[in-house]
Amino acid sequence: MSEKEGAIYSAKELGTGKTIVLGLQHMFAMFGATVLVPILTGLSVSTTLLFAGIATLFMHLVTGGKVPVFLGSSFAFLGGYFAVKDMAVNAGMTAEQGLPYAGIGIACAGLLYLILALICKVVGASKVMRFFPPIVTGPIIICVGLHLAPSAIDNCNQNWWIALVAIVVVIVCNIWGKGMIKIIPILLGVLASYIVAAVTGNVDWSGVSEAAWIGLPIVKENTVFSLIGNANGGLIASAIITIVPLAVATMMEHVGDISAISGTVGKDFIADPGLHRTLIGDGVGTTIAALFGAPANTTYGENTGVLALTKVFDPLVIRLAAIFAIVLSFCPKFAAIITAMPAATIGGVSIILYGMIAAIGVRNVVENQVDFQKSRNVIIAALILCLCIGIEYSAKGNIMIGSVSLSGLAVASIVGLVLNAILPGKDTSFAEKPNDQLSGSLGKY
Repeated sequence: MSEKEGAIYSAKELGTGKTIVLGLQHMFAMFGATVLVPILTGLSVSTTLLFAGIATLFMHLVTGGKVPVFLGSSFAFLGGYFAVKDMAVNAGMTAEQGLPYAGIGIACAGLLYLILALICKVVGASKVMRFFPPIVTGPIIICVGLHLAPSAIDNCNQNWWIALVAIVVVIVCNIWGKGMIKIIPILLGVLASYIVAAVTGNVDWSGVSEAAWIGLPIVKENTVFSLIGNANGGLIASAIITIVPLAVATMMEHVGDISAISGTVGKDFIADPGLHRTLIGDGVGTTIAALFGAPANTTYGENTGVLALTKVFDPLVIRLAAIFAIVLSFCPKFAAIITAMPAATIGGVSIILYGMIAAIGVRNVVENQVDFQKSRNVIIAALILCLCIGIEYSAKGNIMIGSVSLSGLAVASIVGLVLNAILPGKDTSFAEKPNDQLSGSLGKY
């Protein structure tokens, strides 16, 4: 195995043992954010792990195992969950009884991915991607990282010393580490920080001692099927109307994430296996997860950050992470151990991973030589960045259009796409220089 700077490794070169460790690292990278969604919404952590793994494996099946992508819980639909739970309370139910209704809305939102996939297949991804040039996708990718940054800081604020242990270990291992140490900095950072927290009495083990070793990961009351025979038709319609429009923004995020992964790996996944295939994987994974009481899935930026750091782009490593997630979803004891992980530990590694995502967006803009002498490009980038960050940091943290809550990232993505479509003076389209537009990545370093 070559240890030269910038080396890119495959699972075959690394061997079975190291590949397994890398798979565990990818699972830990997604774990913090993935389990946070069910914690916030009231869904099951175990169910979330199960369907994150299933959705990821389905994505790899649909894409022929070519794309190193992990599907974890999406934060984009949190506003929809909260809105539907409030509707349930207004209808005389408990907030928890609103979860299956939100699941119906999420399941329908996932179906919109299939519509866009069909359009891409019929007219060609290149024609669709003309609406996603670097001046749009670059700033959006930057925003994906930056809008996640506050959650990392909030976690670090729980205990900055524990967070700093994770940060320092990741940096030291990645810069000065040799061999396997250099390839698994995130996992080592998590373990070191967790151990320090445990030794210093900063871990609450009560939930671990109470949890069973083996248990079914699906909670029947959270599934859509629990509504059969006693559903509230009006609440179903309201949930669909409230949640489905959010899929427009998440589909834009999907394109940005696939572009970021393509840039990181140095392959054009938009063309091969095709954007329509990744959309099918994401959409179907989201729909199935929602039906069984898990959050919506999305392509995970945390794992893209791990790809950029480790230079191991073999999709097999991601599939192993998915399998680990599925197996461990049947172990409430393990879920409790991970849930007990200090927020500061998660925050420490997240600072680096989220920053890595933003840096990929910067590189996307720089290496594609976006011309900022053009006023249209300055305006598009300015509005995307300012709307996303401004709305996220505003008092409300979102924009309400009727009963629909749009995040800053959603608003920024929509505005960027619309402006690029209507303003004169477009740069080269995706169809003309696809490889150049996807070449920017941290994976080259």
